[in-house]
Amino acid sequence: MRISVVVVGRPKQGGIADAIAEYETRAARYWPLDVHEVREESSRARGAAAVTAAEAERLLARVPATARVVACDPGGECLDSPAFAAWLGAARDSATDVAFVIGGAHGLGEPVRARATRRLSLAPWTLPHELARLVLAEQLYRAGTIVRGEPYHK
Repeated sequence: MRISVVVVGRPKQGGIADAIAEYETRAARYWPLDVHEVREESSRARGAAAVTAAEAERLLARVPATARVVACDPGGECLDSPAFAAWLGAARDSATDVAFVIGGAHGLGEPVRARATRRLSLAPWTLPHELARLVLAEQLYRAGTIVRGEPYHK
């Protein structure tokens, strides 16, 4: 099992970038983890639909062909940390690759949602994509500690 995190853009704020790097490094101790950043589409002269379509094409090009796609989307399913850990543990046990996809400022394009086997809400609020990536990285780390029975999750 490999986990891919496929995201639009790079973190621009230093503190958030550092936190993302820290939690992605921690998560990689528990799960084989690949992170793919794709270029953010300029929205100056284009509408949101054109932006999300262009970004969706880039995102899907970086998703491994055999991976189950999880669209990180505010309208998706909400899982608590133990349920998320159990789901990831089951994916690991069945040797299923998983790709978490996080869209840009306008969200995910329809082609990503159509390819997804699951939609996952990272919070009941709309998050900037940098914060969504941080939340996902922390939850991947937490899931690893839960699966191994370590004390991080209290």
